[in-house]
Amino acid sequence: MRYKDIKRLSADKFKRLVGVQSATFHLMLDELRPFESTFGRPPKLCLEDRLLLTLSYWREYRTLLHTGMTYGISEASAHRIVRHVENVLINSNKFHLPKKLLQGAGMDWDVVIVDATEIPVERPKKTKTLL
Repeated sequence: MRYKDIKRLSADKFKRLVGVQSATFHLMLDELRPFESTFGRPPKLCLEDRLLLTLSYWREYRTLLHTGMTYGISEASAHRIVRHVENVLINSNKFHLPKKLLQGAGMDWDVVIVDATEIPVERPKKTKTLL
């Protein structure tokens, strides 16, 4: 999935595919542009594709190897791109989730705790049968 292929999608399909609205995507791009390197070898992926790579990694929970192979880069390059984009977006302070849950009339928050600890499986001992 490259940006040139999805930039013509409708707003609903863009959000379903990428995970953020088109306006938010462009705000993220505006935050990333000043940090784009102007020296050295040019990157293999354009800035839009690097942001898409990061958003797809967050949204799909795939490994960096799978994500990198989708974009034709190595796992290490995918890791560097994701870390760079994460750091820039976190330091911008524009894309944080709210820290507190909303309170008030009509807000009914139920909390469910799931215990996902691993425990050893108890199996019966194998017995030798004599024939």
